[in-house]
Amino acid sequence: MPDTRDVFISYARPSEEEAHRIAQLLRDRNFSVWRDDELPAHRVYSDVIEERLKSAKAVVVLWSSESSKSHWVRAEADSAREAGTLVQASLDGALPPMPFNQIQCADLKDWGGDTSSPGWHKLEGSVAALVRGTSDAEPALSDAARVQAVRASICVLPFVNMSGEPEQEYFSDGISEDITTDLSKVSALEVVARNTAFSFKGQSPDVKEVAKQLSVSHVLEGSVRKAGSRVRINAQLIDGSTGKHLWADRFDRDLTDIFEIQDEISKAIVDALKVKLLPKEKTAIETRGTSSVEAYNTFLMARQQLVSGDFGDPRLAEMAVRLCKQATLLDPNYADAWAVMALAQLRLRLWHAQDDDPLPAAEKALEINPDLAIPYCIKANYLEGEGRKEEAAQLIRKALELDPNSWEVNHEASRLLFRDGRPGESVPFFEKAASLMDHDWRSPMMLMTCYQSLGDMEGLRRASKMTLERTEKVIARDPTNSSALAAGAGALMRLGEQERAREWVHRAILLDPDNLNMRYNVACALVAEFEEREEAIEVLKPFFDRINSTIWMRHVDADPDLDAIRDDPRFQQMLTAAKSRLGLAEATAAE
Repeated sequence: MPDTRDVFISYARPSEEEAHRIAQLLRDRNFSVWRDDELPAHRVYSDVIEERLKSAKAVVVLWSSESSKSHWVRAEADSAREAGTLVQASLDGALPPMPFNQIQCADLKDWGGDTSSPGWHKLEGSVAALVRGTSDAEPALSDAARVQAVRASICVLPFVNMSGEPEQEYFSDGISEDITTDLSKVSALEVVARNTAFSFKGQSPDVKEVAKQLSVSHVLEGSVRKAGSRVRINAQLIDGSTGKHLWADRFDRDLTDIFEIQDEISKAIVDALKVKLLPKEKTAIETRGTSSVEAYNTFLMARQQLVSGDFGDPRLAEMAVRLCKQATLLDPNYADAWAVMALAQLRLRLWHAQDDDPLPAAEKALEINPDLAIPYCIKANYLEGEGRKEEAAQLIRKALELDPNSWEVNHEASRLLFRDGRPGESVPFFEKAASLMDHDWRSPMMLMTCYQSLGDMEGLRRASKMTLERTEKVIARDPTNSSALAAGAGALMRLGEQERAREWVHRAILLDPDNLNMRYNVACALVAEFEEREEAIEVLKPFFDRINSTIWMRHVDADPDLDAIRDDPRFQQMLTAAKSRLGLAEATAAE
């Protein structure tokens, strides 16, 4: 008869000490626990793991920066998710990778074994619910400890744009994101990640179902109407178990009051939930990057262009630079605007070989706010271009420490690792970036390449579905977006929809034949999935003839999608000619 245990613990080897501590505490609570230190010498590792996973009533997955990269941990988590036995905890503050970031996760960052902490209570309560059918995990907790352990949780649904103008969407999205960020600063409150909340955008979900699905106690929903110098915001806090309004209000004011409105909403929620707000948290909520509403509005437009735009179209980055310059004219001390300006200038310089120098804007941002993460990414890209890879990696690590939940930071970290020929290590950062921005289709597109090169067919299929879903939304809004068509075609090919993929490829090339980014991605899809050498090389010829960026050459050298044609003399000739034109011939010879 197989040895069965209540709890299976999954973790990466660097977290063995924490896994041992958690296992022992659960055993002290009379749960039977198994982890891989008990592997028998005479059994096949994978057979034992599969057997224990299937028999466990609760599978505790300990996420960390290391375990997020582990195919074993991800596979064990996926098996538990399908079986309904998954219990998650983060050991270092990192969000679980997709799709596990859609599920509640206990926070055990800086946890030293305190059984009265909220994170431990959440983990133990989930284990008890799965194993014993009860959430009363610790009857012996004191009243004070129980009050401390019970934390309110909330999902801020994306506020509906009621302006009647789709182009005003950036503003309602910005309001939703800022309220989410404000509430996340309250230590006694658990807040659902922005991307998870935004998965309900465009829907009219039943709030009780949302609360049940996300395991939260409350949901905030609202709407924004912006017209000229006036703004009207409706917001209501709803009890997830009853569907009743706990608080609701309407703010009909001048646009200049927008910061005060956000503060009032955040504080009203804190009061309604009877959550204690620490003095430093109150200060953090009230602190804005600027006091100028006009600068804030301009900045939101700039960031929307940069985040959701097409990398292949320099006009969008140019627009972001212009908008950020306007924001910094309105408020010269708006550090966030300086940082995003630098990021847009970096894109123009590296990907489009324009003369923009992002370093002055990056330095200005750091002068105003040394704790901003994005400027360190700017500097890291420069160092990478100079061959100073370790120094670049140190700056990226610093940026991730400062803002681990920044889309921009995770996006830059993933691309630096990818260009360094480490697609496996770039996966967690591409996953994180995709989880942080619901309209980011480039990160899922890159995940298709990474998972295919790693031979992870389940990951490839999941990334392909995500890429297709997101590009379909983009194309529905803009049928001429050739870059999205190219990325979607790659997803369709990998999902077996070849006829539709071919149609998208032909449309992309017909609509925008001069978009080099689109051509490159079309060629990658043709080679990686079907080894269509002839067609891929024909598509790539204008790319190599006209490309004027050295970073593109580093990307080409690292991209496993092109491995199938690297030995083709025509590919080698095009690549050598492009490098020679860009002054990279000596580097190529040295390699």
